[in-house]
Amino acid sequence: MPVLLCAAAGLAFAPAAAKADPASQSASVDRNGEATLLSGDAGAPPVNAGFQTGSNAAAVSAAIPFAAHFEGALEPLGPDLTGIDLQVPDTAVDLDTFEPPLETTNVMRDLGSGVASYYGRRFHGRQTANGERFNMRALTAAHRTLPFGSKVRVVNPRNGREVTVRINDRGPFSRGRVIDLSRAAAERIGLIRRGHARVDLELLAP
Repeated sequence: MPVLLCAAAGLAFAPAAAKADPASQSASVDRNGEATLLSGDAGAPPVNAGFQTGSNAAAVSAAIPFAAHFEGALEPLGPDLTGIDLQVPDTAVDLDTFEPPLETTNVMRDLGSGVASYYGRRFHGRQTANGERFNMRALTAAHRTLPFGSKVRVVNPRNGREVTVRINDRGPFSRGRVIDLSRAAAERIGLIRRGHARVDLELLAP
């Protein structure tokens, strides 16, 4: 029967067209897997000439070593990567267990809660207690005792909205109110419709 040799995976093989007497030929396989015809009919093709990739494919002149199919598949590391240490250093952090540091807060003092109101168009352009002109579109506020320039965070607990204002005026002078916001600041925390609301106050670091 004809001799078939497998030199590379994934190829289909068919015997050579010419058939030789099995008793009249023998083959030698070298260390690379290539076969050489040693004896037999001189007109018959070499044993490895029966290598075909399909019924109509031309015969391959020599068996291809298996490793040759992978030559050039992987490019070597460039000169800028050859010196890289691929070992994971002991100081590496596992991101699955990494806990980011908590953000530091700049709150100096909790001022408690109280009712906030706002003032706007009627007072726009008037002089404030610190000498500025009141601008209802700026994020400012009036407080009875805090120093001018103090930054205060105002939080509306009903909706979770907050705004940071700068104290530049004195007030409010209505009983039960703790801070008067500019119209812009009141809009930020949803105070315009009701005109007043209970808020939480925090004095921020300068």
